[in-house]
Amino acid sequence: MGRKWNNIKMKKAAQDKARSQSYTKILREILMAVKNSGHAEVESNFALKIALQKAKDNNVPRDNVDKAIKKGLGQDGAVVEEINYEGYGLDGVAVFIEAATDNPTRTVSNVRSYFNKYGGSLGTPGCLQFVFERKAMFTIKEEDMNKMSTDDLMMELIDFNIDDVELEDGFVTVKAPTESYHDVYKKLDALKIKIEDSGLERLPLNTKEVTKESYEKIQKLIDVLESDDDVTKVYHNLEWNEAFAE
Repeated sequence: MGRKWNNIKMKKAAQDKARSQSYTKILREILMAVKNSGHAEVESNFALKIALQKAKDNNVPRDNVDKAIKKGLGQDGAVVEEINYEGYGLDGVAVFIEAATDNPTRTVSNVRSYFNKYGGSLGTPGCLQFVFERKAMFTIKEEDMNKMSTDDLMMELIDFNIDDVELEDGFVTVKAPTESYHDVYKKLDALKIKIEDSGLERLPLNTKEVTKESYEKIQKLIDVLESDDDVTKVYHNLEWNEAFAE
């Protein structure tokens, strides 16, 4: 799973960067978690639970959090919608973008300009449908495993048809079918295992190796996309290259 799971190092770096960014993304996450479920009951809204934990970890002011929850419940008239964009970077590297925006015209214009700047192009909806698979993913720090091994955890989760449990670079990742997301979440909670991050991810079915020059430009494209306040997640099938990344 290591290669398919966009390499944990890449993911970790992206997570750290995303965390240090503005509160906007975390507040969007809270808003969409409430909007998609139609309620703000933390015990049954796992996406909200995780987003609120992120808000706490990043000292997001409570007022802002409350406003985001109200927006998600549609209490202040703002309409935020989720939109996906699909495109290609240099050398045909696939880039899938999930966004949450109150102004789709602004967002698509920004996204298109980033692709144009770094030698890529925005594609038509659905053009990447065979490039990624949708999976429920959970990331756990090794020290938060409650002394369990990956094999122990695999046995605990065996009833949920999980695909894999893997330890790499101090992080355990659990990969499961999307429909098992809630069951796996509840089970990890019951096992008193702290979840570092979780969600429905798009994993590349294969990765692309590119030249150093292309690698750097694609990384810049990914960075600028992730920095956009309207963008919630960026997925790609660029092959991790330790030498280029240094």
